[in-house]
Amino acid sequence: MMPAQSQNDLNRARELVLSSEFARAVPLYEKLVRQNPRAAVLWYEYGNAASKSARMDLADRAWQKAVELDPHNADLVGMVGHHYEALRRPEQARACFVQAAAADARAVNPRISLAVLLEKNHRLVEARAAVNECLAIDPHDDQARYFTAVLDRREGQMPEAERGLRDLLASEPRHPFVRYAARYELAQVLDRTDRFDEAMALLNEAKKIVLALTDTGLLIQAYDRSAQSVRSFTAGQPKNVLDLWAKSFPSRQRESIPPLAFLGGHPRSGTTLLEQILDAHPAAAALDEPTAFLDVLQPEFHKSSQLSSARLNVLRRHYVQALRAGLDADAAGKILIDKNPSPTARLPVWLRVFPELRVLIALRDPRDVALSCYFQNIPLNSTNVNFLSLDRLAKHYADLMGIWLAVREWPGFAWIETRYEDIVANLPKEGRRVTEFLGLQWHPDQERFYEKSAAKQLYSPTYQDVTRPVYQRSVARWRAYEKHLAPILPALEPFCRALGFD
Repeated sequence: MMPAQSQNDLNRARELVLSSEFARAVPLYEKLVRQNPRAAVLWYEYGNAASKSARMDLADRAWQKAVELDPHNADLVGMVGHHYEALRRPEQARACFVQAAAADARAVNPRISLAVLLEKNHRLVEARAAVNECLAIDPHDDQARYFTAVLDRREGQMPEAERGLRDLLASEPRHPFVRYAARYELAQVLDRTDRFDEAMALLNEAKKIVLALTDTGLLIQAYDRSAQSVRSFTAGQPKNVLDLWAKSFPSRQRESIPPLAFLGGHPRSGTTLLEQILDAHPAAAALDEPTAFLDVLQPEFHKSSQLSSARLNVLRRHYVQALRAGLDADAAGKILIDKNPSPTARLPVWLRVFPELRVLIALRDPRDVALSCYFQNIPLNSTNVNFLSLDRLAKHYADLMGIWLAVREWPGFAWIETRYEDIVANLPKEGRRVTEFLGLQWHPDQERFYEKSAAKQLYSPTYQDVTRPVYQRSVARWRAYEKHLAPILPALEPFCRALGFD
């Protein structure tokens, strides 16, 4: 049993973690593991606090110690794997899942986790082998049956995927995720085979299940407060605000940074496709929704929008360091491209810190954007909660793109818009135009972007779509669902006009 003082320290450390005060929790965990060096769970929690404090070397040591102390604890080893997965370190995650599976010959969860990770890395044969192990353990396991159908769809076996999903739903799966995820997945299959009404019915069923499982009201309230704050801030700026900011932070006072571009637009507007086309250029390094903005820039602006030149330079330095942490060593000297659709509404923050920023905005027919977002089964947060209903989707589109329409009227920064429809119609022509905006010449590798995409893990929900050449199937897709989208078409119509999608 842990001594009373150690238990008090542990309770306090956990309170600090729950309140996101990770840096203050780390010394307490350091003390606890000195006093209880054989307690694997303390080392595990120590690693969690260290990773949240951006002390990854310490997190690695702590997690390795936890696994070393309790190597046959499949749950603990698997949880370490999930942390590595969240940190975008797939090889470390894979090793943990493999070890967790070896520790428990009857455990389904680590094998499913391994299969999901392998599928995201396009290693479908290995993913299938991991799922088959699950089915050998329990042929009726909900997760294994669901993921078998996912792999069928990825391999183009649509009849097999549909049959598996219909059988799964008929068995009334008990796993909460599978209950709605199987409906999302079957809707994708039906959409590919032109059964649009049934696809929409399944999407609506899936969203009702999610709404029943989650208290989405708090997430919506948080989103609405944030969106209102961003709209008010943007509307309150004079049109010459960038000139005013540049005078308060002139170029001679700015620390030098690598060439930097922001790639935004509403989610599902083709940002991932454009990111991969640009990343295929030997002189560009495009990042797939890195957390640098949320970790470095946004917190400072929550404290105050009045920042000194010295503080702005610290932010520039830390932001670039955070971007580079997600890049290979060969990224030195390349233009850095931060692809981040949802934070497009916070573009003024980027421009305040980086007046020299080049801004690329991906456009797509707003009706296709709304439909595509509605098809997405992605983890809930205060942004994605808007994807659970068409009316909230229309509001989210108006919130985000309304900010862009306002900011693009501000003189004093370099920006370009590019249409998804133009890229898929003529990739070399539109790709060259965007590439030259970044100060680069079009490179032949960019037309074969999918070859590089297929060799790495991507973190966008549509990671699999950019592992093949461009296709036009998704252009004007909304017309097949026009009667279902009818209630929100009036809300989207002003943006269709403003962006030239009449």
